[in-house]
Amino acid sequence: MKQILELKNIDFSYHTADAETLALTKISFSIKEGEFIAIVGPSGCGKSTLLHIIAGLLSPENGSITFYGNLNPDHKINIGYMLQKDELLEWRSIYSNVILGLEIQHKLNTYTKANALQMLETYGLKQFANSRPSELSGGMRQRAALIRTLVLDPDILLLDEPFSALDYQTRLNVSDDIGRIIRGEKKTAILVTHDLSEAVSLADRIIILTKRPATVHQTVDIRFETPDLSPLERRNAPEFKTYFNLIWKELNHND
Repeated sequence: MKQILELKNIDFSYHTADAETLALTKISFSIKEGEFIAIVGPSGCGKSTLLHIIAGLLSPENGSITFYGNLNPDHKINIGYMLQKDELLEWRSIYSNVILGLEIQHKLNTYTKANALQMLETYGLKQFANSRPSELSGGMRQRAALIRTLVLDPDILLLDEPFSALDYQTRLNVSDDIGRIIRGEKKTAILVTHDLSEAVSLADRIIILTKRPATVHQTVDIRFETPDLSPLERRNAPEFKTYFNLIWKELNHND
């Protein structure tokens, strides 16, 4: 698989009138096309900040970020960002919400419209295409938010705790649902989460950060004897508990 993203020795600090707070230091890792990685770490260690840097919303003070080996800041890469809340617009239908990004990027045409409708059908939302967001369950809204991101055909998906606003049962079902969709679409993804079970059930690899200033403490490859398990099936596999306990131990040791 081709390497899509590489971070080398990333440093970042927050500045106020009174002080400078080092948030990230010497962060280095890479991700290949089609890989799903999860980033975990103590609360407030800078996980979301790291996603903002990858997305280009913040600039690192030191270090380098390359996409497909290209350091040129003008090099174009399509990044999809899925937030904790679905941010669907109530005055627009589900279909109109799904194509919003296409409208903004002036990519709305016969092909992309048809593709959006096809994705709604594939992932069980076509019958709700003309519904308002308030008429859908929380899980269905998150599925619509993911489709809105996927219709833009991103090179890489950034997922910032996208299930945290859901109740536990819905969270399990939606993470399974969205995990299957991302795998089915063969997308590259980086997930930030506080939920270790979620990380183990979804990821190919888990990056464990230290407390602030965060650096990479350890990287754990996730391998199950039975291939192609769904996230829910992974939770019932014998390896699941082993990985969970290993990461829990590393996080507590890190504290």
